[in-house]
Amino acid sequence: MVQPHQSDRVMATPQSAVASSAQVAAQAQERLAAGLAMIAGYVDAYGYITFKAFVSFMSGNTTQTGFQTGQGHVAAAMPSLLPIGSFVIGAFTGTLLTHSGTPQARRLFGVVAAVLAVSIGLTLRGWSGGAVSIATLSVAMGMMNTALSHIGALPVSLTFVTGTLIRMGTHLALALTRAPLQGAQGSWDTHGRRAFLLLGIWASFLIGALLGGAATSRFGVWVLLLPLLILLALAVFSRPQSANPDSSA
Repeated sequence: MVQPHQSDRVMATPQSAVASSAQVAAQAQERLAAGLAMIAGYVDAYGYITFKAFVSFMSGNTTQTGFQTGQGHVAAAMPSLLPIGSFVIGAFTGTLLTHSGTPQARRLFGVVAAVLAVSIGLTLRGWSGGAVSIATLSVAMGMMNTALSHIGALPVSLTFVTGTLIRMGTHLALALTRAPLQGAQGSWDTHGRRAFLLLGIWASFLIGALLGGAATSRFGVWVLLLPLLILLALAVFSRPQSANPDSSA
């Protein structure tokens, strides 16, 4: 029996280490994506219950703006139109923040937490029914959406759940047909694993919306204190990592 050459064993070790490192990094990104998606769903539920407008789900706002305008209710369409522009401003600002100096997502979390604090303060001062509160929340969610757009080689979105479900269905079909995974990072990176990961992100958004819906009627604007504290904790304690700006919403 031919024994593997010593140099072959030496070369295999770094490759295994690289694969293991990529898997650990992907797992950390998975946890972060699930947590941020939960925050997005939570804040979105608060925004819709309070203002009848989504603050992180721009597809819903676009639909509402379109059909209300089409029915001649232009004034009623404004609360849905405002978050769209504000979300874009937030995405623009978040990208600038993560690409000026050292690109770190954790710095972005601190800024988003500060914007949520401003929104709480404005509401307590009597601005809860105004456009300013809608705009600040949408800016915060737009900024947060730039914090993570890929888990390894897999594109993800923290707020665009339709795209998440499409990708999940695609990976399920490809897993069933045993199609090879392009750009796989290792034997652990499969279509089935990616489909399960995307299911987790969707479920996290749903759970966040459930929690936000249940809490808003009881605590009002103070429900925003929970995501604020979570984002502050991420800003202080999370490991430095680059934020990827190629996010979609």
